[in-house]
Parts: sequence; C-alpha cells; structure tokens
Amino acid sequence: MTGAQLLAIMPFAGQRAALYLAPLNNAMQEFGIDTPVRQASFLAQVGHESGQLRYVRELASGAAYEGRTDLGNVIAGDGMRFKGRGLLQVTGRANYAACGVALGINLLAAPQLLEQPGAACRSAAWFWHSRGLNRLADAGDQERVTRRINGGLNGLADRLALFQVARKVLS
Repeated sequence: MTGAQLLAIMPFAGQRAALYLAPLNNAMQEFGIDTPVRQASFLAQVGHESGQLRYVRELASGAAYEGRTDLGNVIAGDGMRFKGRGLLQVTGRANYAACGVALGINLLAAPQLLEQPGAACRSAAWFWHSRGLNRLADAGDQERVTRRINGGLNGLADRLALFQVARKVLS
C-alpha cells in the first residue's frame, strides 16, 4: 500500500498517514494480511477503531473495565491501566499479556508501548491474526469481523463505508 492509497482510505489521518504507512505495511506482511480483500477489511476496522489513525489510546478512562475478569482484570487498577490501546484497541490484562508474548514486548510492565506506531500496528495485526479474521475477510463477512473485534456491531455503517473505499483503492 502506498501513502496515497492510505490517505484515500483514511483521509482524516492527515500527516499521521506517513507515520503509520511503513508500520502498517510491515505488520500486514508479518501477520499474513496479504491480499487486497484482507487488507481492505483490516484497514476498514483499523480506520474505525482508531478514528482514522488519530487515536491509539481509548478516550474513556477504562474504569468500565475495572474488575472485568473476562478481560483478566483481577488487580485493582487494571481497568484503567489496560484500557484500549493500539489501532484495534487491545483491552484488558489478559489481552495485553498475550499480545506482549506474541510481539516480544513486556506490555504488562509498560502498556503505553501500544501507543507507539510500530507496536500499535503490530498489535492490531496480531489481534486480527489471533482471532482468525483473514478467513472471515476472505469470505466477505464484515459483520462477523466487526463482532470479533468490537463484541457487537457498533459503528458497522462506518466500517462498511471504509471497507468499500479500501476495496476500490486497493484493487
């Protein structure tokens, strides 16, 4: 993907597109997001979850995740410490631990590392790969992709609009 293509898909990224271009391409290659349809689906989800590369840390405090054992938040303060970060908003102690192992970085000690472009992109591609989303992207099932990322269909219209643009741009 070129810088012009990334900006065509995510026009609100502005100057951030140049900062994220190489890390996104590297992460997609590392985790097998290697066909136009997979890339379009991935970039649509990344575009929505990150506000088109503007946010790599969840805007909310994370207090809503406090005590969520399903996320591995078992120590007081885990909700805020392990709130959503990265381009697909990795959330919760358990997900930070798994992501850190996969990427070879200690995210439990330094969760803010997911706010850096390289780790933000790699964490998103790891999450995508670990949830089997290439298969769903190949099948064209954007609703199931969204459910696996978001837990529901929040922002589906925006995700689908980004997907349609990305399909055209990357084909």
